[in-house]
Amino acid sequence: MPKFPDCYFRLTGLAAAFLLVFALHVPSARAAQATYSENEIMAAAENLFGATTKGLASVVEKVFQDLGQPNGYIAGDEISGAFIVGLRYGRGELNQKGKGNQPVFWQGPSVGFDFGGNASKSFVLIYNMSSPDDLYRRFPGVDGSFYFVAGVGVNYQTDGVLTVAPIRTGVGLRAGANLGYLHYTRESSWFPL
Repeated sequence: MPKFPDCYFRLTGLAAAFLLVFALHVPSARAAQATYSENEIMAAAENLFGATTKGLASVVEKVFQDLGQPNGYIAGDEISGAFIVGLRYGRGELNQKGKGNQPVFWQGPSVGFDFGGNASKSFVLIYNMSSPDDLYRRFPGVDGSFYFVAGVGVNYQTDGVLTVAPIRTGVGLRAGANLGYLHYTRESSWFPL
């Protein structure tokens, strides 16, 4: 077996360390590029909701303070209604930088002190999504609503890894709080579970 000088092992070790640091840095740089800035999200939200309202700008700013930059979002609409037991159905378009857009649907039950119905525009910020397949599951959450003609609200839902933050502006007459979940799917379904 040939004998190598000590400097060979030092250079090899330095090269390996450099490659490891570079390999770890490249995915994080790509992840940083794949997120949306607050200005990009405000522009997309304005496109869905119409002219900027102070309430919408405040909600988006609060979500960015709490969770940072999302790496995906859904722009869509939904309907919901409740009399102690409630149902929510929605549809929209999933947007992710560099991965195109695709349709997405959601539905889910709720139970609680919740009465009324509303139709709303829904803008969902998504965090820690590596691929669209990560989204297609159930997200538990607590939701509080008070719509009397119009309003803007947000709640956070997480499964421990992926976090979604639905921002809703609604029209209708609804008040209360509930526990439930939203199930995101590729296909439309009337079955709420």
